[in-house]
Amino acid sequence: MRVIAGICRGMKLKSPHGEVTRPTADRVKESLFNIISNQINYQGCRVLDICAGTGSLGIESLSRGAASCTFIEQNRKVSGILTENLIAAKFERKSELLTMESHKALKLLSKRGVEYDLVFLDPPYDSGIYLSIAELLCELGMLTVDSLFIAECSVRNPLPEIVGTLIKTDRRVYGDTAIEFYNLERA
Repeated sequence: MRVIAGICRGMKLKSPHGEVTRPTADRVKESLFNIISNQINYQGCRVLDICAGTGSLGIESLSRGAASCTFIEQNRKVSGILTENLIAAKFERKSELLTMESHKALKLLSKRGVEYDLVFLDPPYDSGIYLSIAELLCELGMLTVDSLFIAECSVRNPLPEIVGTLIKTDRRVYGDTAIEFYNLERA
């Protein structure tokens, strides 16, 4: 697993041994970021990486010029590895890591009034939190009008076309993995 582009291009990221995480494959990540680059300007972009694992998606965003990234990872061991990756990439000052359950972290972040331009959600496929996280982001007003919300899920369990005030705009399939893209519904 490596950083694909930007100032950290080619940097290898650490990951835990075993099946604690399911890092996004480099080829999937490369395709994903090609799509994102056509929709998001990374300069000044505030990123939220939920169920961040090793931090691969958020670190890729920072490498490409995002202003900041907030990482949420519940597993303490994995969170430690994510911290090592942030230090190796020299992104400690541009990032924040919350080691806690995702719903609790979002409620904490919402109290700060921060909105995010790019949000990644990559939980364990069988976690059952996809809809509740997306709905909570909408309910708490944590997305900008032009936000892009991206969920990585199992190809066998597609997400609904509409979740809260989010509307699915694209779906890409890579083997057993589906990447689903959402934007806020326009009034």
